[in-house]
Amino acid sequence: MKGKFILFALAALITASCGPERAAQKSFKEGKYQQAINKYLNIVAKDPGNGKANYYIGESYRLSNRINLAEPFYAKAKGRGFDEDSARFHLAQAMRANGKYAEARQVLSQVRDEADNEKLKRRAESALAAIDKLEQIGQKKSYYRVKNLETLNTPFAEYAPSYLNNELYFTSSRSNNKIYLATGTPFTDLYKAATKGANVDVSTIETLPSPINNDDVNEGCIAFSPDGRTMIFGKGNTGKKKGSKDVDLYLSRFRNGKWSEPQPINVNTPDYWESSPAFSQDGRTLYFASNRKGGYGGTDLYSAQMDSRGRFGKVKNLGPDINTGGDEMFPYVAENGKLYFSSDGHPGFGMLDIFVVNRLNGRTVVDNLGQPVNSTGDDFGIFLFKPDRGFFTSNREGGKGDDDIYTFINEDPDLRVVNYFLEGVTYTKKADSAREILPNTRVTLLDARGETMQDFTTGNDGKFLFRVYENENYTLMGEAEGFLVERQSFTTIGKSVAPETLKELVTNITLDTVVVLDKKLARNIVFELKNIYFGFDSADIRPSSARELDKLVQILNDNPEIKIEMGSHTDNVGTVERNINLSQRRASATVNYLIKKGISAERLVAKGYGESKPIANNTNPDGSDNPDGRQRNRRTEFRILEIGPMPKRTEDEFDEDKYFKNDNN
Repeated sequence: MKGKFILFALAALITASCGPERAAQKSFKEGKYQQAINKYLNIVAKDPGNGKANYYIGESYRLSNRINLAEPFYAKAKGRGFDEDSARFHLAQAMRANGKYAEARQVLSQVRDEADNEKLKRRAESALAAIDKLEQIGQKKSYYRVKNLETLNTPFAEYAPSYLNNELYFTSSRSNNKIYLATGTPFTDLYKAATKGANVDVSTIETLPSPINNDDVNEGCIAFSPDGRTMIFGKGNTGKKKGSKDVDLYLSRFRNGKWSEPQPINVNTPDYWESSPAFSQDGRTLYFASNRKGGYGGTDLYSAQMDSRGRFGKVKNLGPDINTGGDEMFPYVAENGKLYFSSDGHPGFGMLDIFVVNRLNGRTVVDNLGQPVNSTGDDFGIFLFKPDRGFFTSNREGGKGDDDIYTFINEDPDLRVVNYFLEGVTYTKKADSAREILPNTRVTLLDARGETMQDFTTGNDGKFLFRVYENENYTLMGEAEGFLVERQSFTTIGKSVAPETLKELVTNITLDTVVVLDKKLARNIVFELKNIYFGFDSADIRPSSARELDKLVQILNDNPEIKIEMGSHTDNVGTVERNINLSQRRASATVNYLIKKGISAERLVAKGYGESKPIANNTNPDGSDNPDGRQRNRRTEFRILEIGPMPKRTEDEFDEDKYFKNDNN
């Protein structure tokens, strides 16, 4: 898949020897892999057993994403000057790419059992598990039907399709006369053509205008925001000594009938590769692939949040459920919110396969789409223009040359798409306890593990909207200046519909909730803690009470600038002195519990009020006992005493001004 490589050139740092080998290594070091292949082939023509030359031919094919061609050369890679275990591992990967699973299994077993490098041994173990799973993947019934988009494809590369307003956008090397030395093929440009679904009008094919395309730079992998007015694409790989070796993401906006001058966006990292962008369906999240430091392997998938000013922040690795020791790239988010991507690290048929991320009771499950969507070749760059049909790219056997664009349709008779949304409004309470809308509130949706899924800043209407999934528990966290941070739970368990009962292909279901924030600046307002129970005449905290106090721990952690009083109250059973003493011991017990949970003692005051501040009558008007009233009086409350300045952030915390200092968008 030259298309993948053109947006993923890595320079290998090796030492040079002399003569023809030195010249070949120089080309290899500069990332001119096709040139290196040609020079090393001249060496092995005279010396077929030259293990080092064979190794670097294999490496050149692998690094230019033609690992299927590397097999005979890795097989002869023996000797000094390189890592033989690594060569054997890549030999097995080349065998997988050529569909030789039994042979690959044998070589991987040797690497697993004999290699000294523990990381390589783990990768071999993972690759073996992937081969074992192939039989299971192959047995899965497939309803996909695929077809080469022959009218569009050429002997050159066509890949990474994207669909917008009845136009198909794609990357191709079809008409660029300048050669990229790494692959020996033309530089790639971005194209578009009018289309009705998969029926492309080839007479309308045209390159995107300058300044989007540049003759001696590779452009590719385009994505549009849902409103179609923001374009992000990969740009780089000049091949020149002073040019870009790697790829960055660029942004252009549609203004006054044309696309603006592309500008690099602030998620890019120096000397690393960022490309294959994709927007979430709401346009608030950007997904992309990068080989930056701190990942799990080759290229990993990341997300970044777009703020109200159109800048990106909170870059986050999507984690080990999705990312592997191999390459993950070409993300795409469908209308139903499912993430699709390509990987050679998850169990697949050889090179890149297309996968979909499903959620099962809050867990992430990665599924191979199976054949015929996937093959032993590279399969990547999926895009659905309808829930049951779309495009993808493959360099499988039977194509027109290099990477080709294919169309597909999912003919599963039971296919039903159910989208669940959580819509809500943020409020605060007025003096009379009536609600009023609270604008400019940041609401964050957390999953059952407490990890952020989405966030949203409300407008003047206080409304927010999140995509949620069936049979899951969530936490909503609301934050606004001058208000206490509020957390509340929400569940979709028991609120889903059975897809088999639906007649439409797509069904949207909206669930409702509200988030109410209390004013922080009103000191001395009392908040009662529900379900704080103690044993009779005891200050021992019961387990059920501990769970309620843990919620207060969360409130104090969310609002580090407040100091509170923990107040304990009793009914009027017993003497005044006894009740004061008992309530003080209980208040102190709650404070000690909070301290043990990490809350600073300087932020806490324990106060026992005894029976002095009842909120209900302990007796009825006739003088008889009022058990309900006494129960209400036996309560624990917290009261805000002071509101100090927000703690200063440490140097390693997110600095927005520093992060965006080079962003000119």
